[in-house]
Parts: sequence; structure tokens; C-alpha cells
Amino acid sequence: MTISFGALVAFAAAVAGAIAAVAGFGIGSILTPLLALHFGTKLAVAIAAVPHAIGTAWRFISLRRHVDRAVLIRFGILSAVGGLVGALLNAKVNNGWLTIIFAALLLFAGITGVTGVAERMRFGRKTAWGAGALSGLFGGLVGNQGGIRSAALLGFNIPKESFVATATAIALVVDAARLPVYVWTAHQNMFAAWPLMLAATAGVLGGTIGGVRLLRRIPEHIFRRAVSALILALGVYMLIRGIGEVR
Repeated sequence: MTISFGALVAFAAAVAGAIAAVAGFGIGSILTPLLALHFGTKLAVAIAAVPHAIGTAWRFISLRRHVDRAVLIRFGILSAVGGLVGALLNAKVNNGWLTIIFAALLLFAGITGVTGVAERMRFGRKTAWGAGALSGLFGGLVGNQGGIRSAALLGFNIPKESFVATATAIALVVDAARLPVYVWTAHQNMFAAWPLMLAATAGVLGGTIGGVRLLRRIPEHIFRRAVSALILALGVYMLIRGIGEVR
């Protein structure tokens, strides 16, 4: 690891931590592609999971009072189950087309959020269960659940603090399930990359602390538009990547 690459990882991690503290996702979306340049995607996912879990846990501690338990139960349980099923199906389906499908969902959610259509959408009990299962399923299939989870959660009429806190609680459950698997299967390579993991963790924590403070200052209507814009941008990125994989 070069000092310049380590500094780049720390900076990217700080930005990712701040974004995740405001939007409820972003650490994996930013860190994994960057780390993949050096380690390859498989190991990058495992390495990024460590600062992701620590940053998510810190964010949860800061926002735990705002968790909407009803949404967490109705949405989170099936989201986790759907993510597991999607991960198991991942090896049997063409990832390029899945990435395009995932991108299309994010683009739809981002556009409806930016235009204000999403604010008029409401999920009932049955629809909430379905939204949780589908978001987890597609998240597991394409390996990136944060964006689509937040896109689905935008349909619930909950304040920004509850939105981020609930998304964080769901992410923490997913991290608790997946991190031991990564440690078991790739602990030697992960340990060899400890300087980068340390740099990324420090950056994520710094960004998370600053991001949580910023969250309290953002007006509700601006928050929803900002999250929608981030989801839209992630959808564009995933669409471009998916088209490249299909080719």
C-alpha cells in the first residue's frame, strides 16, 4: 500500500461516512469500488465491510433513540431475509442484467423523489412487507443494498432522523450477519490489509461524527430531495456499470 493510496482511502471514507450519516447509505457504495482497484472486488467487499460495520454501529449509537420500531420490524426483517435469498441466487444469474434492473429501480426512485411524487406515495402494512422483501432481494442479487433500501424507505412518512436511524439499524443487522463470514473465509488477506482498514475506519468515523451533526441542521424537504438526488446519481452509475458488464 502506498501512502498516497492510503490517504485517498481515508479521504473517501470520510466523505462516505458523512454521506451515510445524512442519507443512511453510501459507505459501501464509495469504498468498495475504490478498494477494488487495489484488491479486486471480492476482497474489497470484505475489507470495506469492517469500516462499514464500525461506522454503522457508531451512527446507530448516535441515532438509536430515533429508530422507528414499527418500520424496522415490518420492513427490516424481510429485507434481511430477501437479501440472504438474493445473495444465494447471485451466482446463478447474469450480474450485468441484474445491475441494469437495480439501476432502473434506483432511477425510478430517484426521479420520483426529486420531483416530489414519492412524497405522495404511502405504504400500507402488506406493501411494506413486500417493499422490504424486494429491496433486500435485489440488494442481495447485485451486492449493494443501501441505495435501494433507502429508496424504499422514502415511501414511508417518517422524519429524517428516524429515516437514517431505521436504515442504520437494518444495515447493522445485515453487517452482523455477513461480517463473520468474510472474516472466516478471508481473514488472512483482510489482516494483511490492516493499514487500509485502519485508515478507512478512521475516515468513516470522522465523517460520521460530522455528518450526524449536519443532519440536525438540514430542513426536512431538502433532506428528502438530497437523498433522492444521491439515489438518482447511484442509479446512473449502476446503469453505466451494468451496460459495461453486459457488453
